[in-house]
Amino acid sequence: MEKVLYAIDELTGLVATSALVRPTKSVMDMTAKSVKKKWKDKRFAAGVDRSIIQQGADMLGVELGDLITDTIMGMREVAEAVGLKGDASHGM
Repeated sequence: MEKVLYAIDELTGLVATSALVRPTKSVMDMTAKSVKKKWKDKRFAAGVDRSIIQQGADMLGVELGDLITDTIMGMREVAEAVGLKGDASHGM
């Protein structure tokens, strides 16, 4: 459990920030591909330590894309509570 928390603590910040700049402002229609695009831009969510996320994925023995997908899916379950359910004016 500690390894999972280590890996996704930083990642949830990147996913949330990525969701908030989407037209829908939602994780409900987000994919790992869109988060990985933001990952490459070091100026985007500059406070997120990507090396911690990568190290966590390595510790878990999972691919980064799979970890991002799993994190998105988990955040979808609590999207309304954390303000990432979306903007109704964009179909969400």
